[in-house]
Amino acid sequence: MHTTFVFDSAGWCQPATRIASPNQDDRPGNELPSLLVIHNISLPPKQYGGPGVIELFTNQLDANEHPYYAGICHLRVSAHFLIRRTGELIQFVPVLKRAWHAGVSQWQGRERCNDFSIGIELEGTDDEVFTAAQYAVLHDLATALRTFLPSLTAVTGHSDIAPGRKTDPGPCFDWTRLVGPTHPFSQEPS
Repeated sequence: MHTTFVFDSAGWCQPATRIASPNQDDRPGNELPSLLVIHNISLPPKQYGGPGVIELFTNQLDANEHPYYAGICHLRVSAHFLIRRTGELIQFVPVLKRAWHAGVSQWQGRERCNDFSIGIELEGTDDEVFTAAQYAVLHDLATALRTFLPSLTAVTGHSDIAPGRKTDPGPCFDWTRLVGPTHPFSQEPS
């Protein structure tokens, strides 16, 4: 089953659930994104479906909720999208704005990947297979993004732009579901 995603002039996606994150700002020079970055996240680690990721991206994570949260509740981070294991799509930042997902990063000799990328978080971990529903939504979302933003020509993992610091989306992510002749991106990430 395919979902048709469309974007308004501000870069918000329909029919995604919109939960605006304060952790966003303008892209320098109103640059259009050229890179899609795939991440994974679960809060608490390896637990799914709870409010932790939303609370992190909206600066509402309570350090007392879980021991892991004490070390991250001060972070000011976001991503453009979260795809839950059920396939639910949540958008935190319009794609024309800069989300704070990549951190210290570099892609093909260019630093500060947040300036020119879109971040998609898949609910999961490096060592667990992602769901068919997640891949279906990711495929349809990437296709819609490529239509809305012809500037979006490359895809990679967080581990590729922050090697040694990040490992996501991890070895369980199946790149063939996103790249190839019948998929939104025509070549494997480099």
